[in-house]
Amino acid sequence: MGFIRRRWFQIFISGLVLLYVVEKAVITTNNPNFIPSVILLGSFLVPVTFITYLYENFPNWEGSLPPMAICFLWGGVVGTVVAGNLEYDVLKALGFLPMLGVGLIEESAKLIFPLAYYLQGRHRSLATGILLGTASGMGFAALETMGYSFVSLLESKGNLVVLDGVLLARGLLSPAGHAAWTGLICAVLWRERAKAGHTVFNWQVVKAFLTAVLLHALWDIFNSIGRATFIEFFILEVLSLLVAYTSIRLLNKRVREAQLPV
Repeated sequence: MGFIRRRWFQIFISGLVLLYVVEKAVITTNNPNFIPSVILLGSFLVPVTFITYLYENFPNWEGSLPPMAICFLWGGVVGTVVAGNLEYDVLKALGFLPMLGVGLIEESAKLIFPLAYYLQGRHRSLATGILLGTASGMGFAALETMGYSFVSLLESKGNLVVLDGVLLARGLLSPAGHAAWTGLICAVLWRERAKAGHTVFNWQVVKAFLTAVLLHALWDIFNSIGRATFIEFFILEVLSLLVAYTSIRLLNKRVREAQLPV
């Protein structure tokens, strides 16, 4: 029962309670002013919980909270804005390869702030790289979820069940999506620098980046294909879960590596 005293668990439970209270207020009063609070809490609950969980499991990282906060907030905002602007033209130009282009753009956009810290060279541990990468990925995921939630609310004409479905699905899977992909790239970046003793962009880094782009593209493809029958729905869901499992497993491997005594 020791996990009850962990900050990540306390954040998650308190966030759930707050989300329940706000949704109850929406249902009871039928006041749409509470809707933004529902979207905000639902979008940020899992990302903040996951980042806190990783933070507590890296007692040896040499950084401080401000770089994580900057990557989470600024990395998320700048990443979504840059990606959104670039994707508008790419989605029209690529034809049959739009998802690959989206994956390439978003994985690049999420690296802007972690890469800035990497090039500074002051934060050098593998744990720091993973934390900065996952923070940027989670900030991106939270803001993206807010956008999808808002659109789903409009399209469903204020249906809270639909909104909750979007928040739940995207929230639970966010650690195996944006966080895992950006965390993987940054983990390899920091690891290869530690091996070389200086800033390096070698084949291992390129391979990690291409892996993240491919996993991202596959995830988008499997979730954008129409599901006309139950068999098609089942197959695509299994394929999506396989991508999520592979992503989180690759990140977990890097996390275990970072937890080893130096």
